[in-house]
Amino acid sequence: MQTLIAVIIIFGLIVAIHEWGHLYFAKKMGILCREFAIGFGPKLYSKKKNETLYTIRLFPIGGFVRMAGEDPETVQIKPGYEIGLTFNDQDKVKEIIVNNKAKHPEAKVVSVERIDLEHQLKIDAYGDEEEGLQTYEIDPKADLIVDEERNQIAPWDRQFGSKKPWQKAVAIFAGPFMNFVLAIVLFIGYGFIDGVPVPEVGEVAETSPAEEVGLQNGDTILALDGQEMSDWREVQEYIQNSPDEAIAFSIERDSSVETISITPTAVYHEPWDRDIGQIGIIPERDNGVLLVIQNSFIQTYEVVELIFDVLSLIFTGEFSIDMLAGPVGIYDVTGDVVALGYEMLFLWAGMLSVNIGIVNLLPIPALDGGRLVFIGIEAIRGKPLDPNKEGMAHFVGFALLMLLVLMVTWNDITRLFL
Repeated sequence: MQTLIAVIIIFGLIVAIHEWGHLYFAKKMGILCREFAIGFGPKLYSKKKNETLYTIRLFPIGGFVRMAGEDPETVQIKPGYEIGLTFNDQDKVKEIIVNNKAKHPEAKVVSVERIDLEHQLKIDAYGDEEEGLQTYEIDPKADLIVDEERNQIAPWDRQFGSKKPWQKAVAIFAGPFMNFVLAIVLFIGYGFIDGVPVPEVGEVAETSPAEEVGLQNGDTILALDGQEMSDWREVQEYIQNSPDEAIAFSIERDSSVETISITPTAVYHEPWDRDIGQIGIIPERDNGVLLVIQNSFIQTYEVVELIFDVLSLIFTGEFSIDMLAGPVGIYDVTGDVVALGYEMLFLWAGMLSVNIGIVNLLPIPALDGGRLVFIGIEAIRGKPLDPNKEGMAHFVGFALLMLLVLMVTWNDITRLFL
């Protein structure tokens, strides 16, 4: 149950922040956002605020922001169709009732001759015989009511397609960008809780190479073999890369500097498939504000670098599906992380957020990266691609992604349970 709650909170946060990035910056670009959804499938909860319908849906496997103009309008009002109109204080149409007009007795019923809900925002229609053909101006925020369900109209300047390529790119890139921002915030939280390792000895293991040569708690490591060490990562990497090789440690102890020779013990590291050096020390940890913030950016960069190292294996033929984890695999790892302590969830959630940000930026149709590619082509051509062709590309990309998810999930199940 703890693992399930942790997974729901982590993925809910990551998806919400990602989609909020799309929502916030799309609105800043003047795009009408019809819906902000967490999950897919039937609605469990919905509330409309400031033009946008906020929903939580049954299947918590992602989310979306539905921007005006991305999907064709489903309601077509043709000449001769009778509709109901209500008006605001400026005598502009504020509601267009397509059917069930009897439920709106206050509405004026007219017969449409011409209607433009995108550019001119006008309705030419016949009322009673005495009025003849009349022109009605439409409020830019008027509602279209179909089967008692309201949808705000989307004038052309509020649609995604009307925006310049750079504005579209900002709205699309904002989602992955917010994943990186979230990761930095989570790494900062972890740093304040657990501290950042620094090149100072915090604890020396018994019978370790460090204890044998007299390394003590509080010793500050200044240099290894004459190379200055600015942070713990450099110290750790140098030691790990020097199994069974003597290293000259320049340390500061009680305001004096001395040199100690330590030979790291060679220990086989299965993930790296090689021996690494260990001397048996645990570093001191510091939670100073500037150090924690600086370290959060470094951690984000390191996760990005690790992901690209794995992706590069695709081109060398060394990539394996076992390197991927689906929902089942992530659930299993989250359980292990919970067992290590709740503070580790900050670290794990940050890593997942970076992963989702990078994956979404891959140039694959249906992902944000694929959409950015099409926007880039539009900028070069000076006009957008055929919407039908682009839509088909996204559909194929989505189908292939779902197939990959199924394959990875089955692989997780067989690896863990069979």
